[in-house]
Amino acid sequence: MDINYKSFTLGVEEEYMVLDPKTYELKSHEQKIVQEGQKIIKDKVKAEMHQAVVEVGTDICQDVDEAYNDVAVLRKTIYDIADGQGLTIGASGTHPFSLWQSQLITDHVRYNEIINELQDAARSNLIFGLHVHVGMESREIANHIANSTRYFLPHIYALSTNSPFWEGRLTGYKSYRTKVFDKFPRTGIPDAFGSIEDYDNYVKMLIKTNCIDNAKKIWWDLRVHPFFNTVEFRICDIPMTVDETITLAALFQAVCARIYMLRNKNLNFIQYSRALVNENKWRASRYGIDGYLIDFGKQEEVNTRALIYELLEFIDPVVNHLGSRHRLDHVLKILENGTGADRQLKVFEETKDLKKVVKHINDNFLPK
Repeated sequence: MDINYKSFTLGVEEEYMVLDPKTYELKSHEQKIVQEGQKIIKDKVKAEMHQAVVEVGTDICQDVDEAYNDVAVLRKTIYDIADGQGLTIGASGTHPFSLWQSQLITDHVRYNEIINELQDAARSNLIFGLHVHVGMESREIANHIANSTRYFLPHIYALSTNSPFWEGRLTGYKSYRTKVFDKFPRTGIPDAFGSIEDYDNYVKMLIKTNCIDNAKKIWWDLRVHPFFNTVEFRICDIPMTVDETITLAALFQAVCARIYMLRNKNLNFIQYSRALVNENKWRASRYGIDGYLIDFGKQEEVNTRALIYELLEFIDPVVNHLGSRHRLDHVLKILENGTGADRQLKVFEETKDLKKVVKHINDNFLPK
Protein backbone atom coordinates (compact mmCIF):
# COMPACT_ATOMS: atom_id res chain seq x y z
CA MET A 1 0.00 0.00 0.00
CA ASP A 2 1.42 3.38 -1.00
CA ILE A 3 2.08 5.89 1.75
CA ASN A 4 0.81 9.43 1.38
CA TYR A 5 3.81 11.35 2.73
CA LYS A 6 1.93 14.62 2.22
CA SER A 7 -0.28 13.65 5.18
CA PHE A 8 2.62 14.27 7.59
CA THR A 9 2.01 18.00 7.76
CA LEU A 10 3.87 20.22 10.20
CA GLY A 11 2.90 22.88 12.70
CA VAL A 12 5.52 24.67 14.79
CA GLU A 13 5.00 26.68 17.99
CA GLU A 14 7.80 28.73 19.54
CA GLU A 15 8.02 30.68 22.82
CA TYR A 16 10.26 33.77 22.86
CA MET A 17 11.89 35.91 25.54
CA VAL A 18 11.08 39.64 25.52
CA LEU A 19 14.24 41.55 26.49
CA ASP A 20 15.41 45.00 27.45
CA PRO A 21 18.00 45.77 24.71
CA LYS A 22 20.31 47.59 27.16
CA THR A 23 20.28 45.37 30.25
CA TYR A 24 19.21 42.14 28.49
CA GLU A 25 16.85 41.47 31.42
CA LEU A 26 13.44 39.95 30.73
CA LYS A 27 10.93 42.76 30.26
CA SER A 28 7.13 42.81 30.36
CA HIS A 29 5.69 43.96 27.05
CA GLU A 30 2.25 44.46 28.64
CA GLN A 31 0.81 42.40 25.73
CA LYS A 32 1.56 45.26 23.32
CA ILE A 33 3.64 42.97 21.10
CA VAL A 34 0.73 40.54 20.94
CA GLN A 35 -1.78 43.32 20.20
CA GLU A 36 0.37 44.73 17.39
CA GLY A 37 1.23 41.26 16.13
CA GLN A 38 -2.41 40.26 15.83
CA LYS A 39 -2.95 43.14 13.38
CA ILE A 40 -0.34 41.58 11.08
CA ILE A 41 -0.30 37.82 11.73
CA LYS A 42 -3.69 37.45 13.43
CA ASP A 43 -4.00 34.47 15.79
CA LYS A 44 -0.47 33.22 15.00
CA VAL A 45 0.74 35.21 18.02
CA LYS A 46 -0.53 34.69 21.59
CA ALA A 47 0.09 35.91 25.11
CA GLU A 48 1.65 33.52 27.60
CA MET A 49 1.38 33.18 31.38
CA HIS A 50 4.37 35.46 32.00
CA GLN A 51 4.28 38.91 30.44
CA ALA A 52 7.89 38.63 29.23
CA VAL A 53 6.94 35.72 26.95
CA VAL A 54 5.43 35.75 23.45
CA GLU A 55 4.17 32.57 21.78
CA VAL A 56 3.84 32.14 18.03
CA GLY A 57 2.49 29.30 15.89
CA THR A 58 2.74 28.59 12.18
CA ASP A 59 -0.04 27.65 9.81
CA ILE A 60 -0.38 23.97 8.89
CA CYS A 61 2.69 23.53 6.68
CA GLN A 62 2.89 20.99 3.86
CA ASP A 63 6.65 20.43 4.20
CA VAL A 64 9.77 21.58 6.04
CA ASP A 65 10.52 24.43 3.63
CA GLU A 66 7.09 25.93 4.17
CA ALA A 67 7.63 25.57 7.92
CA TYR A 68 11.03 27.30 7.62
CA ASN A 69 9.55 30.25 5.76
CA ASP A 70 6.66 30.57 8.22
CA VAL A 71 8.93 30.47 11.30
CA ALA A 72 11.38 32.92 9.70
CA VAL A 73 8.56 35.40 9.00
CA LEU A 74 7.14 34.99 12.52
CA ARG A 75 10.53 35.65 14.12
CA LYS A 76 11.15 38.71 11.93
CA THR A 77 7.64 40.07 12.55
CA ILE A 78 7.86 39.74 16.35
CA TYR A 79 11.42 41.10 16.37
CA ASP A 80 10.44 44.18 14.35
CA ILE A 81 7.36 44.88 16.50
CA ALA A 82 9.46 44.58 19.68
CA ASP A 83 12.13 46.83 18.19
CA GLY A 84 9.47 49.47 17.49
CA GLN A 85 8.54 49.36 21.18
CA GLY A 86 12.11 49.72 22.44
CA LEU A 87 12.41 46.00 23.20
CA THR A 88 14.17 43.02 21.63
CA ILE A 89 13.70 39.23 21.41
CA GLY A 90 15.69 36.05 22.02
CA ALA A 91 15.23 32.27 22.00
CA SER A 92 16.61 30.22 24.89
CA GLY A 93 15.02 27.52 27.06
CA THR A 94 15.64 29.66 30.16
CA HIS A 95 16.79 33.24 30.60
CA PRO A 96 20.38 33.11 31.91
CA PHE A 97 19.91 35.52 34.82
CA SER A 98 16.46 37.12 35.18
CA LEU A 99 14.54 36.07 38.30
CA TRP A 100 11.06 34.57 38.02
CA GLN A 101 10.06 36.30 41.28
CA SER A 102 10.20 39.71 39.56
CA GLN A 103 8.15 38.75 36.47
CA LEU A 104 4.57 39.88 35.96
CA ILE A 105 1.81 37.33 35.31
CA THR A 106 -0.70 37.86 32.50
CA ASP A 107 -4.18 38.58 33.87
CA HIS A 108 -6.28 35.93 32.16
CA VAL A 109 -8.87 33.46 33.49
CA ARG A 110 -6.92 30.37 32.38
CA TYR A 111 -3.61 31.57 33.83
CA ASN A 112 -5.28 32.70 37.06
CA GLU A 113 -6.75 29.21 37.44
CA ILE A 114 -3.36 27.55 36.87
CA ILE A 115 -1.62 29.90 39.34
CA ASN A 116 -4.38 29.33 41.89
CA GLU A 117 -3.97 25.56 41.60
CA LEU A 118 -0.21 25.17 41.13
CA GLN A 119 1.02 28.21 43.08
CA ASP A 120 4.83 28.72 42.98
CA ALA A 121 5.30 25.78 40.62
CA ALA A 122 3.39 27.88 38.05
CA ARG A 123 4.85 31.28 39.00
CA SER A 124 8.38 29.92 38.64
CA ASN A 125 7.65 28.21 35.32
CA LEU A 126 9.55 30.87 33.38
CA ILE A 127 10.68 28.62 30.52
CA PHE A 128 10.59 28.65 26.73
CA GLY A 129 9.85 25.59 24.61
CA LEU A 130 9.34 24.34 21.09
CA HIS A 131 6.24 22.33 20.17
CA VAL A 132 6.07 20.46 16.86
CA HIS A 133 2.81 19.01 15.52
CA VAL A 134 2.97 16.24 12.92
CA GLY A 135 -0.26 15.54 11.03
CA MET A 136 -1.88 12.09 11.25
CA GLU A 137 -4.63 10.48 9.19
CA SER A 138 -6.50 9.39 12.34
CA ARG A 139 -6.25 9.50 16.12
CA GLU A 140 -5.77 5.69 16.16
CA ILE A 141 -2.64 6.07 14.01
CA ALA A 142 -1.55 9.03 16.15
CA ASN A 143 -1.68 6.86 19.28
CA HIS A 144 0.32 4.07 17.62
CA ILE A 145 2.99 6.51 16.44
CA ALA A 146 3.12 8.34 19.78
CA ASN A 147 3.76 5.03 21.57
CA SER A 148 6.69 4.14 19.28
CA THR A 149 8.30 7.56 18.92
CA ARG A 150 8.70 7.92 22.71
CA TYR A 151 11.98 6.01 22.40
CA PHE A 152 13.53 8.74 20.22
CA LEU A 153 12.50 11.71 22.37
CA PRO A 154 15.80 11.89 24.34
CA HIS A 155 17.91 11.69 21.15
CA ILE A 156 16.16 14.67 19.54
CA TYR A 157 15.90 16.53 22.86
CA ALA A 158 19.70 16.26 23.26
CA LEU A 159 20.09 18.19 19.98
CA SER A 160 17.73 20.93 21.24
CA THR A 161 19.41 21.61 24.61
CA ASN A 162 19.56 25.39 25.07
CA SER A 163 19.15 26.23 28.78
CA PRO A 164 22.36 25.82 30.80
CA PHE A 165 21.74 28.81 33.12
CA TRP A 166 19.01 29.56 35.67
CA GLU A 167 18.67 32.72 37.78
CA GLY A 168 22.31 33.70 37.24
CA ARG A 169 23.69 30.27 38.04
CA LEU A 170 25.56 27.81 35.87
CA THR A 171 23.35 24.77 36.51
CA GLY A 172 25.62 22.00 35.22
CA TYR A 173 22.79 20.91 32.91
CA LYS A 174 22.64 21.43 29.15
CA SER A 175 18.86 21.76 29.54
CA TYR A 176 17.68 23.01 32.91
CA ARG A 177 14.31 23.97 31.45
CA THR A 178 12.85 20.49 31.94
CA LYS A 179 14.02 20.47 35.58
CA VAL A 180 11.89 23.60 36.11
CA PHE A 181 8.91 22.10 34.28
CA ASP A 182 9.12 18.82 36.23
CA LYS A 183 7.38 20.61 39.14
CA PHE A 184 4.13 20.55 37.13
CA PRO A 185 1.85 17.52 37.28
CA ARG A 186 1.32 15.41 34.14
CA THR A 187 4.70 16.24 32.59
CA GLY A 188 7.58 14.15 31.27
CA ILE A 189 7.62 10.99 29.19
CA PRO A 190 4.12 9.48 28.89
CA ASP A 191 3.15 5.84 29.26
CA ALA A 192 2.23 3.89 26.15
CA PHE A 193 -1.54 3.47 25.67
CA GLY A 194 -2.88 0.20 24.24
CA SER A 195 -5.45 2.07 22.15
CA ILE A 196 -6.80 5.55 21.57
CA GLU A 197 -9.82 4.48 23.64
CA ASP A 198 -7.50 3.78 26.59
CA TYR A 199 -6.06 7.27 26.24
CA ASP A 200 -9.51 8.87 25.96
CA ASN A 201 -10.72 6.96 29.03
CA TYR A 202 -7.71 8.21 30.98
CA VAL A 203 -8.57 11.80 30.01
CA LYS A 204 -12.25 11.27 30.91
CA MET A 205 -11.26 9.91 34.33
CA LEU A 206 -9.11 13.00 35.04
CA ILE A 207 -11.91 15.34 34.00
CA LYS A 208 -14.56 13.41 35.96
CA THR A 209 -12.43 13.51 39.13
CA ASN A 210 -11.63 17.26 38.80
CA CYS A 211 -7.92 16.73 38.15
CA ILE A 212 -8.23 18.75 34.93
CA ASP A 213 -11.01 20.54 33.08
CA ASN A 214 -9.68 19.69 29.62
CA ALA A 215 -6.98 17.56 28.00
CA LYS A 216 -4.74 20.55 27.28
CA LYS A 217 -3.66 20.37 30.92
CA ILE A 218 -1.81 17.16 30.08
CA TRP A 219 1.66 18.61 29.54
CA TRP A 220 3.63 15.50 28.57
CA ASP A 221 6.73 15.58 26.35
CA LEU A 222 4.60 14.01 23.64
CA ARG A 223 0.85 13.71 23.32
CA VAL A 224 -1.91 12.86 20.91
CA HIS A 225 -3.38 16.33 20.57
CA PRO A 226 -6.79 16.59 22.24
CA PHE A 227 -8.41 18.54 19.37
CA PHE A 228 -6.36 18.02 16.20
CA ASN A 229 -5.27 14.88 14.35
CA THR A 230 -1.64 15.41 15.28
CA VAL A 231 1.09 13.99 17.44
CA GLU A 232 2.50 16.94 19.38
CA PHE A 233 6.16 16.82 20.45
CA ARG A 234 6.76 19.09 23.44
CA ILE A 235 10.10 17.93 24.89
CA CYS A 236 12.50 20.38 23.23
CA ASP A 237 13.98 23.63 24.47
CA ILE A 238 13.28 26.52 22.13
CA PRO A 239 16.29 26.48 19.79
CA MET A 240 18.40 29.61 19.39
CA THR A 241 18.13 29.65 15.57
CA VAL A 242 15.50 29.05 12.89
CA ASP A 243 17.72 26.42 11.26
CA GLU A 244 17.77 24.38 14.47
CA THR A 245 14.01 24.65 14.93
CA ILE A 246 13.32 23.34 11.43
CA THR A 247 15.93 20.58 11.79
CA LEU A 248 14.15 19.32 14.91
CA ALA A 249 10.75 19.58 13.20
CA ALA A 250 12.15 17.58 10.25
CA LEU A 251 13.44 14.89 12.64
CA PHE A 252 10.08 14.52 14.37
CA GLN A 253 8.27 14.37 11.02
CA ALA A 254 10.70 11.75 9.65
CA VAL A 255 10.50 9.55 12.76
CA CYS A 256 6.69 9.56 12.49
CA ALA A 257 6.80 8.69 8.78
CA ARG A 258 9.34 5.90 9.38
CA ILE A 259 7.25 4.32 12.15
CA TYR A 260 4.24 4.54 9.84
CA MET A 261 6.24 2.86 7.04
CA LEU A 262 7.12 -0.02 9.38
CA ARG A 263 3.48 -0.37 10.43
CA ASN A 264 2.50 -0.46 6.76
CA LYS A 265 4.74 -3.54 6.40
CA ASN A 266 3.20 -5.11 9.52
CA LEU A 267 6.39 -4.43 11.45
CA ASN A 268 6.39 -2.86 14.88
CA PHE A 269 8.98 -0.81 16.71
CA ILE A 270 9.81 -2.19 20.16
CA GLN A 271 7.99 -0.42 23.00
CA TYR A 272 10.16 0.55 25.95
CA SER A 273 8.83 1.51 29.35
CA ARG A 274 8.50 5.08 30.52
CA ALA A 275 11.02 4.31 33.29
CA LEU A 276 13.70 3.32 30.76
CA VAL A 277 13.09 6.22 28.37
CA ASN A 278 13.24 8.55 31.39
CA GLU A 279 16.81 7.39 32.08
CA ASN A 280 17.81 8.62 28.63
CA LYS A 281 15.86 11.86 29.04
CA TRP A 282 17.78 12.65 32.23
CA ARG A 283 21.09 11.98 30.50
CA ALA A 284 20.13 14.21 27.57
CA SER A 285 19.15 17.07 29.90
CA ARG A 286 22.41 16.78 31.84
CA TYR A 287 24.94 16.20 29.06
CA GLY A 288 23.21 17.16 25.77
CA ILE A 289 25.03 15.59 22.82
CA ASP A 290 28.25 15.08 24.80
CA GLY A 291 27.14 12.20 27.00
CA TYR A 292 25.95 8.62 26.65
CA LEU A 293 22.45 7.25 26.18
CA ILE A 294 21.39 3.68 26.84
CA ASP A 295 20.86 1.39 23.87
CA PHE A 296 18.12 -0.71 25.43
CA GLY A 297 18.43 -3.47 22.81
CA LYS A 298 22.16 -3.95 23.52
CA GLN A 299 21.69 -3.06 27.21
CA GLU A 300 24.75 -0.82 27.17
CA GLU A 301 25.73 2.85 27.17
CA VAL A 302 26.45 4.31 23.75
CA ASN A 303 27.89 7.70 22.82
CA THR A 304 24.94 10.03 22.18
CA ARG A 305 26.42 11.29 18.93
CA ALA A 306 26.71 7.70 17.65
CA LEU A 307 23.03 7.10 18.46
CA ILE A 308 22.07 10.30 16.62
CA TYR A 309 23.91 8.99 13.54
CA GLU A 310 21.96 5.73 13.97
CA LEU A 311 18.74 7.75 14.14
CA LEU A 312 19.65 9.45 10.83
CA GLU A 313 20.18 6.00 9.29
CA PHE A 314 16.87 4.77 10.71
CA ILE A 315 14.88 7.61 9.11
CA ASP A 316 16.80 7.62 5.82
CA PRO A 317 14.22 5.54 3.85
CA VAL A 318 11.57 8.29 4.23
CA VAL A 319 13.68 11.45 3.99
CA ASN A 320 13.58 11.87 0.20
CA HIS A 321 9.82 11.23 0.18
CA LEU A 322 9.39 14.05 2.69
CA GLY A 323 11.78 16.38 0.84
CA SER A 324 13.67 17.17 4.04
CA ARG A 325 17.22 15.94 3.44
CA HIS A 326 18.68 19.45 3.08
CA ARG A 327 17.17 20.41 6.46
CA LEU A 328 18.34 17.23 8.18
CA ASP A 329 21.90 17.87 6.98
CA HIS A 330 21.94 20.60 9.66
CA VAL A 331 22.05 17.85 12.33
CA LEU A 332 25.69 17.38 11.33
CA LYS A 333 26.33 21.10 11.93
CA ILE A 334 24.81 20.85 15.41
CA LEU A 335 27.04 17.84 16.13
CA GLU A 336 30.04 19.83 14.88
CA ASN A 337 29.33 23.28 16.41
CA GLY A 338 27.39 22.23 19.49
CA THR A 339 23.82 22.87 20.60
CA GLY A 340 22.52 26.24 21.78
CA ALA A 341 23.59 25.28 25.31
CA ASP A 342 27.14 24.54 24.15
CA ARG A 343 27.35 27.89 22.39
CA GLN A 344 25.96 29.76 25.42
CA LEU A 345 28.56 28.04 27.62
CA LYS A 346 31.35 28.92 25.17
CA VAL A 347 30.44 32.63 25.28
CA PHE A 348 30.33 32.51 29.09
CA GLU A 349 33.66 30.71 29.26
CA GLU A 350 35.24 33.40 27.08
CA THR A 351 33.62 36.46 28.72
CA LYS A 352 32.40 35.39 32.20
CA ASP A 353 29.51 37.77 31.44
CA LEU A 354 25.90 36.55 31.32
CA LYS A 355 24.81 39.75 29.57
CA LYS A 356 27.13 38.79 26.71
CA VAL A 357 25.47 35.35 26.67
CA VAL A 358 22.02 36.97 26.24
CA LYS A 359 23.44 39.30 23.56
CA HIS A 360 24.66 36.19 21.70
CA ILE A 361 21.18 34.65 21.98
CA ASN A 362 19.64 37.91 20.73
CA ASP A 363 22.14 38.18 17.84
CA ASN A 364 21.19 34.70 16.57
CA PHE A 365 17.42 35.08 16.76
CA LEU A 366 16.80 36.14 13.15
CA PRO A 367 17.64 33.91 10.18
CA LYS A 368 21.01 34.74 8.67
